[in-house]
Amino acid sequence: MGRATSSQTKLTTSDNPECPAERALRSISGKWKPQVLRAAAEAPVRFNQLLRTIRESNKQAITNALRDLERDQLLTRTVVQQKPLHVEYALTDQGRTIIGLLRAMEPL
Repeated sequence: MGRATSSQTKLTTSDNPECPAERALRSISGKWKPQVLRAAAEAPVRFNQLLRTIRESNKQAITNALRDLERDQLLTRTVVQQKPLHVEYALTDQGRTIIGLLRAMEPL
């Protein structure tokens, strides 16, 4: 058996931006994304719920995190057609998988 070359042992390379590990880390990296995911873990949440739950944050930071999580298909955004009209964010199947990983990393 030959030795693994350095390109085989690296998790990420500039030649392979689509490395699964790199994509996964990029999708949850940031100060607010893990907190948004945790907030939506039990049930769909509204934007103002997130602002109340994540007090240290602000509207722009939460908006950016939500957009990124939706783009990475970890959250879905649903406009609820009732009065008052509102938007709910819920975890996708991929998002639920990430929650399991985040919980596994929490200290005991």
